[in-house]
Amino acid sequence: MDSGTECNLSKFSNNIKLCGVVDTLEGRDATQRDLGRLQKWAYVNLMKFNQAKQKVLHLGDGNPRHK
Repeated sequence: MDSGTECNLSKFSNNIKLCGVVDTLEGRDATQRDLGRLQKWAYVNLMKFNQAKQKVLHLGDGNPRHK
């Protein structure tokens, strides 16, 4: 699952966390590629991600979505 990921990937039990900086187009594209890789991995392994448990954490005081 980790093979080829550009962002940090943490796995524990049935939880997966993908962490990356998305302050440039390159960062955004890297994160999107990694999400695609995770989706493909889940499909190949006959698994699904629970969309109700998915979250995006926005960090940084300058980020308008930061809470």
